[in-house]
Amino acid sequence: MKSPLVRLFLLALITALAGRAAELKLGMIGLDTSHVVVYLKLFNDPKNKDYIPGGKIVAAFKGGSADIESSRSRVDGYTKTVVEEYGVKMYDSIEEMSRNVDAILILSVDGRPHLDQFRRTLAAKKPVFIDKPFAGTLKDAVEIRRLARENNIPCWSSSSLRYSPDQPAKDLAKIGQVTSVYSFGPCELEPHHPDLFWYGIHTVEAMYTVLGRGCVTVTRAHTANTDIVTGVWSDGRVGVMQGNRGGHKGYGMTVLGTKGKLGGGEKQSYVPLAQAMMAFFQGGPAPVSLDDTVEILAFMEAADESKRRGGAPVSIADVMKAAGAK
Repeated sequence: MKSPLVRLFLLALITALAGRAAELKLGMIGLDTSHVVVYLKLFNDPKNKDYIPGGKIVAAFKGGSADIESSRSRVDGYTKTVVEEYGVKMYDSIEEMSRNVDAILILSVDGRPHLDQFRRTLAAKKPVFIDKPFAGTLKDAVEIRRLARENNIPCWSSSSLRYSPDQPAKDLAKIGQVTSVYSFGPCELEPHHPDLFWYGIHTVEAMYTVLGRGCVTVTRAHTANTDIVTGVWSDGRVGVMQGNRGGHKGYGMTVLGTKGKLGGGEKQSYVPLAQAMMAFFQGGPAPVSLDDTVEILAFMEAADESKRRGGAPVSIADVMKAAGAK
């Protein structure tokens, strides 16, 4: 008969092994963004005050885009950090990496390869989070949504600003019915992407966090330093996004309602987004629907089309149809 001390040791061992077995193995695709280190610190470092248990990044595929300076100049450095400081195993193919993990983060800073990268994960049938920009074009976004649905793959995307600690969406009951939203933030351009996809996505998603789907038309005014994009929703609500390339570089929002107003959206943190990501990887529902994400990209594509037309209003339905959305 085993002594109480031995029984306690065996119980502790079994508990530890069970906990280890329950820890998800996460894989990253695209090591050319600072988000790589952000998520390694949150998921892999128990000493981090913001450590999120439940899964560990154990595998990665390097990726990288030679024609984007911010990717080309950083991918080797981040890869070195991933391997030498965190012991992450590198894979030569997305397919092989996907087979050896429980969930996947597509982090490539360039949105253009996201469709192909997502397609290469499909056979593994693993849940996927796709970082901003969700895709390089609206057409690609529509195709990712189709593939996810047809293959029954849990998939979502989000800007960290949706989870801003002072996001006004948390307190909308205080101001009655929302009538309009004004959201501002940096909007640097990248020539290989539609204008707002690169950085404007954050400001647009912050606005959509309050307003949700339902935008009908989009109008854009553009100068070298500023974009003002106005969306009109089907119920008469209005969303205004201001993208800045000169002057103030911070984020912020004002929400007007029938009983008052709210401000916020200035604070930034990846912790709430990463917590939502882990809950999703552990089997929870996607916190943001792909329909929401596709409309956000349609809003930004319509803004580009309005710019091409000299500021004329552009229908969301028209750009969705042109992208093959059904």
